[in-house]
Amino acid sequence: MIIQKLTPEDIRRYNWYVWKTVIGCVVFLILLLVVTDFGLFGKLPTFQELENPKSNQASEVLSSDKTVLGTYYVENRSSVTYSQLSPNVVNALIATEDARFYEHSGIDFRRSFTIVLLNLVGSKQGASTITQQLAKNLFSGQGSHNPFVRITQKLKELIIAVRLERRYTKQEIITMYLNKVSFGAYATYGIKSAAHTYFNVTPDKLTPDQAALLIGMVKGPVAYSPIRHPAKALARRNLILELMAKQNFLSEGQLEELKKKPPGLDFTSMDHNDGPAPYFRAVLKKEIQKIFKDQNIVKSDGSAYDLDRDGLKIYTTIDATMQGYAEEAQREYMPILQKQFNEQWKGVNRARAIKNYRLLLDQGMYRSDRYKQLELEGKSEEEIRDDFNTPDSLELFTWHGDIDTLMKPIDSMVYSKMMLRNSLMSMDPTTGYIKAWVGGTSFENFKYDQVKDGTRQVGSTAKPFTYSVAIENGFSPCQEVDNVPITITGYGPPWRPGQSMSDYKPGPITLRTALAFSQNYVAAYVMDQVKPTPVMELIKKMGITSEVPPYPSICLGVFNASVFDMTGAYSVFANHGTWTEPTFILRIEDKNGNVIYTHTPKVVQAMDAQSAYVMTYMLKGVIENGTGSRLQYKYGLTNPIGGKTGTTQTNSDGWFMGVTPQLVTGVWTACEDRDIHFFSTRLGEGANSALPVFALFMKKVYANPALGIKKSVDFDPPKTGVPITIDCDAYKQQQQGTGDVDKKLGF
Repeated sequence: MIIQKLTPEDIRRYNWYVWKTVIGCVVFLILLLVVTDFGLFGKLPTFQELENPKSNQASEVLSSDKTVLGTYYVENRSSVTYSQLSPNVVNALIATEDARFYEHSGIDFRRSFTIVLLNLVGSKQGASTITQQLAKNLFSGQGSHNPFVRITQKLKELIIAVRLERRYTKQEIITMYLNKVSFGAYATYGIKSAAHTYFNVTPDKLTPDQAALLIGMVKGPVAYSPIRHPAKALARRNLILELMAKQNFLSEGQLEELKKKPPGLDFTSMDHNDGPAPYFRAVLKKEIQKIFKDQNIVKSDGSAYDLDRDGLKIYTTIDATMQGYAEEAQREYMPILQKQFNEQWKGVNRARAIKNYRLLLDQGMYRSDRYKQLELEGKSEEEIRDDFNTPDSLELFTWHGDIDTLMKPIDSMVYSKMMLRNSLMSMDPTTGYIKAWVGGTSFENFKYDQVKDGTRQVGSTAKPFTYSVAIENGFSPCQEVDNVPITITGYGPPWRPGQSMSDYKPGPITLRTALAFSQNYVAAYVMDQVKPTPVMELIKKMGITSEVPPYPSICLGVFNASVFDMTGAYSVFANHGTWTEPTFILRIEDKNGNVIYTHTPKVVQAMDAQSAYVMTYMLKGVIENGTGSRLQYKYGLTNPIGGKTGTTQTNSDGWFMGVTPQLVTGVWTACEDRDIHFFSTRLGEGANSALPVFALFMKKVYANPALGIKKSVDFDPPKTGVPITIDCDAYKQQQQGTGDVDKKLGF
């Protein structure tokens, strides 16, 4: 075969064809970029959109000591600044995705040309720079599978990349990229969430091998997941470590040492139920949404804020340490109480013993998610009942962890109804700041909040309200009253309260003793003296928002109230008669740090300071020798503490309100339904069902001096003095007319 030799003219002609083709492609590309810039293939982001790119960002709930209590999110993403990034993360990203990141202006033409040649010889490579990838993540989303559409997207990304480089520094681009990318399952987006999820650290603490593993996931969050595909993830990590060494971010010695390390995961999957104070966070979210609606707090473009997407920072009054202590106290005592409860019900026919048993089960069934789902599926009432009576694999809450079991759904409802519920709230009486909020025993299983959303009969914890009105009207704690049955008329049918004879204190007793031992007859006598309306008015001034009818029986707590309101009301005694609205939000900032809401608590002078101080003296009597005395003899809390136990009819509710000069705490314990309760008052009374949780909580608080809650602090008397005599010996002398002068004269 004869090969024809090209003439110089042929070579010049072919060279011209090649150059015309190259120049034509370049001109065509430039034309494509120009028409893309003019919006022929769709609108490009505006300057404002480049300045404020949209990104689903989790809103963070922060405690008073800046601990993240939890987040609200669609995508679990929280942003960081460049200074909060470990250099190892930045180095791993640059070595892997864009080695010439600091040398180009958004498009790496040298790399693009090289990649084209590699792709021509069959080595598939990506040419996108970090800035181009950011442009895609911010404004293109998932790349289209349609070749033509994908080309137009690429063109847009080139233009957006150049614009991003003009608007932002290299550090800002790196930070935006790491805040945006996905890191696999569990709704983990952004380097902050990834560092916490996979290693339980903050991004600034990531080591080179940890950073390499996370950056390795960017290429394929599922394919290189260290949970699902540990071997592939490890190989990918080691490859990135080699790239880091190639770019001189690691020495050869460091490389060899790091490649030998195991993944070292400290996996912490997060969902909305995880973390401290889940009940609080659920109530907080509803409260913020209500505030934004009522006060018309919107974004600059007039659209509503979305807590799941807009990256707000919510600063709360909750103390993370105290919150932990409160949850620990509940976990320590409630299993003991539940065991006592179960032993009382052992062998008892619940269908006979529980009033309205069938009605309670029907109500529970109708309210259940299972019933609603079956109804949506078009099941008839009969089919749904059959389903509830057919054994199924179910998960049950226990104090030793959730368990999987085979059980009829209807029986699982009975099981849940037999589980005791408990809630606690603790606040600073002076500022109104709520420090701890435990709304229930298991948010995952029992989502109803029993601090603010739920109200129950308050029992004898209402008695101090009646005594307060008496003190304001000049009664002394030392005044003696015959502890005998009394009938009050004039408010409908005659009312005659009962009294448990096991706790009865016969004979004339002082008001302080009557309150200490929760004597019903004396409380009714005082109510008859001061009348119901002033008591009702004081209760409302002390922050009780539920209905309180002006009837004599309110002195025994027949009305319902929340733990939230009751704790706020008792704070009046410790705060010199002033009610300061219980507060849990300090301020809310948008994702740029601008304050969009600040809370200022309401303040009401509910009673005079002198009466409030006398009431603290009376409440201390409950702890010193009354129904709350186990706080001293069993738990060793002998410092100045006031308190009041409460037990409602048939032991359906147990309460304890604890008052110290620096902290006021309310605790409630009962079953979901009032018809399910302790048989024995000895076990069901507030002193046994609620007080121990308070005691364990306070012991933990006092043991931590960093919290500043001191045992040595007592209630300080008013500067103007106390006109009411609280020294009972002196009071007796006054009543008998035998003062010091009389004694000297021998009278």
